[in-house]
Amino acid sequence: MKLIDLTIPLGIGTPAWPTYEPLQVKYFKRLAPNGANGQIVTHSNHLGTHLDGEIHFFTAGKDIASLDMDYLVHEAAVVDLSDVCGDYDVYTSQMVEERVDVREGDILIIHTGYHHFGWDMPDADEIRYMVKHPGPDREFAEWAKRKKLRWIGVDCGSADHPMNTIIRDWMPRQAREADEVFQKKYGMSLGEYFDDSKYQLMHIEMFPFGIVHAECIGGEIDLLLNRRVQIGFFPWRFVDGESSIGRCVAMLENDDFEEVMASKSKLPKTKFGDAYNPQHVEQLNQISQENMA
Repeated sequence: MKLIDLTIPLGIGTPAWPTYEPLQVKYFKRLAPNGANGQIVTHSNHLGTHLDGEIHFFTAGKDIASLDMDYLVHEAAVVDLSDVCGDYDVYTSQMVEERVDVREGDILIIHTGYHHFGWDMPDADEIRYMVKHPGPDREFAEWAKRKKLRWIGVDCGSADHPMNTIIRDWMPRQAREADEVFQKKYGMSLGEYFDDSKYQLMHIEMFPFGIVHAECIGGEIDLLLNRRVQIGFFPWRFVDGESSIGRCVAMLENDDFEEVMASKSKLPKTKFGDAYNPQHVEQLNQISQENMA
């Protein structure tokens, strides 16, 4: 069995979710004169590839340490929505099921394509990554409950639509853009579509059912689209942790790994060595331009 890393690089340049504490690193010992290098790090839990735990939004929920390994590691469906959703779009369960076989009890990994705008990528755009990515409505959340999904992963800043979070208030210019898209594509204003009853529904309405999510998935996700694969997320064994930075990996049999590596050899690489498909950016740009036309 071979592993494919689906984790974004973590450093002081990695943006945390807006207003959360970023990563800070300080040396408190050096080889000269202390004989060893030592660092102190401070950060919030919502930074880099991380798993939101139940108690992030649900007081009576489990902490990160309570999540069983059988829950964190399981068969997964990886779906690519970069051909159908651009800036501010809403994705649906139908879009997912048209592209990949999703079974009861699965992990679901959603490739919106917006990891291409992450800090580690050639097309880095922090506002687009955090503020403009697509997201779901309540229809998707109810479908996920019926499917009894274990957990969901997304390759962008949040599992919720950014305009269904407090970002809508913090970024008024982008909220006006989104409102134009919603009126054009969905026939109602942003405030009507995502009213107060739906606020952060992927957190508030899902965590009580034990369906949490990983955010800021990335790495070499472009190699695994629209297929089933074993995936694991490995957070800290964090007692009382509401969320946790972690490592997300896909586990492939040797034959499948060789096929994936053959695909990787034909793709460009980031400065960190991750393969990526630039066609996704072209698709996203075209859809987004049509949204704003």
